[in-house]
Amino acid sequence: MLNCQTLLLTGLLAVAAVPSWVSADEGMWLFNDLPLKHLKTKYGFQPSDQWAEHLRLSAVRFNSGGSGSFVSSDGLVLTNHHVAADTLHKLSTPERNIIEDGFLARSIEEELAAPDLELNQLVAIEDVTQRVRSAVNDEMSADDAAQARRAVISTIEKESLDDTGLRSDVVTLYGGAEYHLYRYKKYTDVRLVWAPETKAAFFGGDADNFEYPRYNLDATLMRVYEDGKPAQLDNFLHWSETPVADGDLVFVAGNPGRTQRIFTVDALKYLRDQRLPYVLDYLRRKEIMLQQYSLEGAEQKRRARDELFGIQNARKAYTGMLAGLQDPATIASKRGREDRLLAAIGADESLQSKAAAWEEISRLQQEKAKLLGQTTGFQSRLYDLAETLVLLAAEDQKPNAQRLREYGDAGRESLLQGVLSEAPIYDDLERAKLADELSRFVEQRGADNLLVTQVLAGKSPRERAGDLVAATTLGDVKVRQALVDGGRAAVLASEDPLIGLALLLEPEYRKLRKRREELEEQERQAYAAITEAVAAVEGTDTYPDATFTLRLAFGTVSGYEENGETIHPWTVMSGAYEHARQHKGQEDFDLPESWMDAEDQVDGDTQLNFVCTADIIGGNSGSPVVNREGELVGLIFDGNIQSLTSDYLYSDVQGRAVSVAAVGIREALRSIYKAPELADALGR
Repeated sequence: MLNCQTLLLTGLLAVAAVPSWVSADEGMWLFNDLPLKHLKTKYGFQPSDQWAEHLRLSAVRFNSGGSGSFVSSDGLVLTNHHVAADTLHKLSTPERNIIEDGFLARSIEEELAAPDLELNQLVAIEDVTQRVRSAVNDEMSADDAAQARRAVISTIEKESLDDTGLRSDVVTLYGGAEYHLYRYKKYTDVRLVWAPETKAAFFGGDADNFEYPRYNLDATLMRVYEDGKPAQLDNFLHWSETPVADGDLVFVAGNPGRTQRIFTVDALKYLRDQRLPYVLDYLRRKEIMLQQYSLEGAEQKRRARDELFGIQNARKAYTGMLAGLQDPATIASKRGREDRLLAAIGADESLQSKAAAWEEISRLQQEKAKLLGQTTGFQSRLYDLAETLVLLAAEDQKPNAQRLREYGDAGRESLLQGVLSEAPIYDDLERAKLADELSRFVEQRGADNLLVTQVLAGKSPRERAGDLVAATTLGDVKVRQALVDGGRAAVLASEDPLIGLALLLEPEYRKLRKRREELEEQERQAYAAITEAVAAVEGTDTYPDATFTLRLAFGTVSGYEENGETIHPWTVMSGAYEHARQHKGQEDFDLPESWMDAEDQVDGDTQLNFVCTADIIGGNSGSPVVNREGELVGLIFDGNIQSLTSDYLYSDVQGRAVSVAAVGIREALRSIYKAPELADALGR
């Protein structure tokens, strides 16, 4: 399942010509630079300004990661079950396991408030490239350049927040060649309306994850509120009553996470040989730790479920990404394009100096490799809170322009929403996670390392974790609020051992962060030069790498060939029952009781899932899929295994985006979950 020179043409929908290297329906396009010429030429379709604006304002981003859309005038929001899983987990208790058993509010009064969820609606985009780039000059060191860039970005964001009251984020595009200011309306009163059981949402489990055909109801409905009442919306998606057909043109509006398509061959080799294997080792370790914790009992299994699912999902996704990079054809394809670019640059005297950027990127990969494993962060909720409180108190003493980016005024409200969340924290899970993190810290730095000995304080990792969790009071929101209010003086005076640990590690954290930001700045400048060279050779009208901001992708509903077999582009609801019978005895293929009880009432011919060629990656989960009329026809929830190279390279030969069909969601609400009023409210 899917849980960062001026190229932009002005105007809301500037016409973009697709360069020769962009194949088929490739592209995660900016909403203020859509490929109208390509759509007109290939599909005979040219969306109007009103069509694009309505879709943009109907889409939302989840701060927990993922996408969604407004689907009614009274605030209903559609997203995936796995995007909502963080909220479902936080709302679950030993007595009411919402994430496993599902939930349905039969009235407005029964809807459950999410403890710390924020949804972002993109309402405006402004090009601030000139202002950001003018803050940096060639005479600056990488450190000075990084600080100057960070300062001007913080200033722009703060000015925008003060002027508009909207969340304001400056987004880096085209490797640093462009900067756009995105303004968002925030919804922080979000409530759960309906979620199916995990057995329906993740039917087939890990075995079917990133595979196709699929039979999943990976959908959830929430509602946004304003002033304690359901929000009244002008922009929401109407619901299509018509199933998709083979060859239909469809559009995906969502927030793809991060792609690396601008990366050079040497950068991809670093990912292949060092970065991704390192990440996979980390994920496998965490997966085993959480599995062991889950074996301690049913309640432990419930507490770890959401995080374990995320780790397993990431492990499978990264395995697919690494496999794609280990395929010699992937690097060969990238090498071919890079060689052609460098040859063209070498033949043009005005561009020859740009070739040094590829050499610089190669050098930087070696420097980045040295930092692998050099970390001071311990992935536990309690330690994360301690570290955030320590850094927040220190950063608050600085002028806004000099703070670490996430601690600036523009993002403060969102940051505090997480810090002061009422979501439950489980001490036994925290002990297990912190003990594993401390053990890993020892392994990375060595038991005799001075910082390691200070962190452990004469204890084993397990003993130290136990002492820290037993003595901390950071699980109490009131304690965290007092530390926020008291600032640096309160933090320095605190006797909380986790605050003390975070203070001990703060200098090392800042040293490593500064080094990483220096490398990022050098890489940003090199990729800006590469972008300019590519633009000169191939043209300027294309899309930037994904940045977890709103993009438009498009493609057609289309099956594919695999192992000599034709894979049909959609599945139907009766297929879910047949799939369950074929895997009888395998727990992940057991449909929930609600489905089995309603089998004779379900229209088995109703579409359940379908695939299309739209260009998506992680972060697109929960994205609406719409037709030419802008009606919702599907809900992105996955890509197939062949699509996992999309971080680096798009192909529509077999790679597909996988969606829940809109007609399937409505049929399930009516026939399985006995919620006809909710089904009827969709799109109205």
